[in-house]
Amino acid sequence: MSRPATPEDVEEICLALPETELGVTWGDVPTFVVWQKPKPRGFVLYRKPYANAVDPATGEPYDDLLVVQTRGAADKEALVQGPGPFFTIDHFARSNAVLVQQSRLGELDVEELREVLTEAWLSVAPRRLAQEHFPDA
Repeated sequence: MSRPATPEDVEEICLALPETELGVTWGDVPTFVVWQKPKPRGFVLYRKPYANAVDPATGEPYDDLLVVQTRGAADKEALVQGPGPFFTIDHFARSNAVLVQQSRLGELDVEELREVLTEAWLSVAPRRLAQEHFPDA
């Protein structure tokens, strides 16, 4: 088994994926994007604190959330219902994305995080690029 995942692993894993860079979306939100014409598509973004995602213990908005795309509703449901740190909120009801606190990434090992982030990349990557680098996906 590999070591527990860390927030630093997110950047390392995402930037190792083909044609990926750290850009911005939603005006100024740091987002890992893969290039797909006519514009890049985000697959992992750092979410700003909002009142619609709060810590139930304190009532304060989470300040360390990542939004992670999934390949579909079934994958989203599997992550949210699984034993890991992923969850969703009403705001994402019609989205195939999950949330995870960076402070809880250690509940995953690095290989589990790599798998989730690669699946997120595959959810938005151009088909040609995905087949070239992950033919079995």
